[in-house]
Amino acid sequence: MAINSEPHRRVRRQGPVTLRGKQIPATTTDQRLLDRRGPADWVHTDPWRVLRIQAEFVEGFGLLAELGPAVAIFGSARTQRGAADYQAAERIATGLVKAGYAVITGGGPAIMEAANKGAVESGGVSVGLGIELPLEMGLNDYVEVGLEFRYFFVRKTCFVKYSQAFVVLPGGFGTMDELFEAVTLVATGKITRFPIVLVGTEYWAGLVTWLREKVQAEGKVHPEELDLFTVVDTPEEVVKIITKAHAEAGLDPLCRGDDAT
Repeated sequence: MAINSEPHRRVRRQGPVTLRGKQIPATTTDQRLLDRRGPADWVHTDPWRVLRIQAEFVEGFGLLAELGPAVAIFGSARTQRGAADYQAAERIATGLVKAGYAVITGGGPAIMEAANKGAVESGGVSVGLGIELPLEMGLNDYVEVGLEFRYFFVRKTCFVKYSQAFVVLPGGFGTMDELFEAVTLVATGKITRFPIVLVGTEYWAGLVTWLREKVQAEGKVHPEELDLFTVVDTPEEVVKIITKAHAEAGLDPLCRGDDAT
């Protein structure tokens, strides 16, 4: 993570703005946008907020428009350096870079840091799309192309628009949010199908079993929708699945002249 001269002071990034200490507001920008409770004066500021949202889209699209084929890697922000999942994320990023892809993460610590590290040390493009959070510490030191968002939905749009595959390592609510949003968008035809690869059969076994034996069994998802993602254990399998799917679709990641979006 970025080194702070006062490591015990709270820091929050809001887009291009840095706030410390008592200047950090009690709520996040997303919370104020989505919360209908409280004073009605927020209603009158919504038109101005729309301009800020628009600006984030412009910044994100402008920054990533010429990125080329890229893969997003998700996973826990609490994984320890040196842990098996950390090493796997680093190796996956290395393999993807060698196959011609840029690597995109949420820009934070742990799995995200590992993926960015693997991309940088392999000579690839390392992208971090950060987000304003109450305990946000900024982008990790391995991010070479970075942007910090105020709004989750703008950030999610950039992940989906500029990634040609999602790789999902063990993680918590945020990781699962990205996973299920991607599966939902593909299942509903909102985006063109792309590879969604879960890493760690033991970690994901309970979730997959529940989806098949409960959700699918009760007819709440179609059987083919559970084929929208694949579960593997090794970095080599991840890279093989993604490159094979893209080769069949006519996408050559080593040809930077292709339309990445």
